[in-house]
Amino acid sequence: MPANVVVPEVGESIVDARVAKWLKKEGDAVTVGEPLVELETDKIDLEVAAPQAGVLGRIAHGDGADVKVGEVLGVIEDGERSGSTGASPAEAASTKTPAASTFAPAAASPGASTSAPVAAFAGASVDRSVDKKADAKSSETEKKRSTPAARNAAEQNAVDLKQVSGSGDAGRVMKRDVEQAAQRPGPRPVEEKSAPRPMTPVREERRVEGDRTEERVRMSKRRATIAKRLVEAQSTAAMLTTFNEVDMTAVMALRERHKQPFKDRYGVGLGLTSFFVKAAIGALRAFPRVNAEIQGDEMVLKHYFDIGVAVGASEGLVVPVLRDADRLSFAAIEQKVRQFAKAAEDGTLSLADLKGGTFTITNGGVFGSLLSTPILNPPQVGILGLHAIKERPMAINGQVVVRQMMYVALTYDHRIVDGAEAVQFLVRVKQLVEDPGALLIE
Repeated sequence: MPANVVVPEVGESIVDARVAKWLKKEGDAVTVGEPLVELETDKIDLEVAAPQAGVLGRIAHGDGADVKVGEVLGVIEDGERSGSTGASPAEAASTKTPAASTFAPAAASPGASTSAPVAAFAGASVDRSVDKKADAKSSETEKKRSTPAARNAAEQNAVDLKQVSGSGDAGRVMKRDVEQAAQRPGPRPVEEKSAPRPMTPVREERRVEGDRTEERVRMSKRRATIAKRLVEAQSTAAMLTTFNEVDMTAVMALRERHKQPFKDRYGVGLGLTSFFVKAAIGALRAFPRVNAEIQGDEMVLKHYFDIGVAVGASEGLVVPVLRDADRLSFAAIEQKVRQFAKAAEDGTLSLADLKGGTFTITNGGVFGSLLSTPILNPPQVGILGLHAIKERPMAINGQVVVRQMMYVALTYDHRIVDGAEAVQFLVRVKQLVEDPGALLIE
């Protein structure tokens, strides 16, 4: 019986998606569980697999179409590849042989045996069948050793995946690997060289200096959703930002002393994120309304700490969540953040990684930002912004000394968090980071 390929339910917060790319064409044979189509959502990208074996009879929504959860993407019909009679390979070969022998005598010289041409024809058919199977097997192998994002990037940049070394798990080719390969100078071996062909004059388009060119590019599903949510945040919350500066000298000295033993023991570097996650939790304990949300005319005070850590990816910013961050060690926090960053770039973050969150930390300093006003991540009412560390002259005990300083910013929802409360929250973060030993007591 025909089977519908539908947009799956990914999570409660995802109600629509966009068809990124069909991996099969109408008339192609498919097997159970074989990826058919790639979908983009506002949070994650996913592949939809074939629910049964058969032939992709119809594609209801092509590349670039917006679809709803439960909507039919295509139909898989019973049978084999288009044009097939349904006979087995052996039967097909036996039915083709007489036809070949009918035409063989005409091509043979007088008195010559006709068995050789027939055998040659049959052998050619078998060889082509083997080639097709080998090509299919090779294609399937490429899919297993590369991500969907990598395959899309390879197609767009005319890069041969076979020539790209993978940096992912078990040597899997990632999108970043393809982009690096595309930037390398020299020719790209996309296909094997064949016999020289007559050169056809190619019209070269030259851009005249001063031309006013434009390009219209459709937003990805994630980018469009980010734009919508940011506007909603500004129009629904009473956002206000307060600033302070943190002396990072003690933290930087501690990291320098322990960075190698820490990496040897845990396999990950000791970054700044873990210090600020711990400091934020200490401040949230002291000022619980910054860890709350508004529902109607009620405040929901949350006595757990699911800290979102903003991660930049090529498709846009995502905020995976550290669950029960107060129970995580410094090493566990650094390991989780590293995993999130890698998964964000590879497009393998799950909906569970992104769901929820009670407070967010974003670090624009990794991109060189010295000062900014972060925007809330609704329904949260607080977000902590970190920035670049710069050496600055500071007056300490009547002496001018050079210290490593960072500006920090707290954007909060003034409907629930008072200004004095927000300022004291940021001061508490400053105190804990400037005295790393206090984090152990906290």
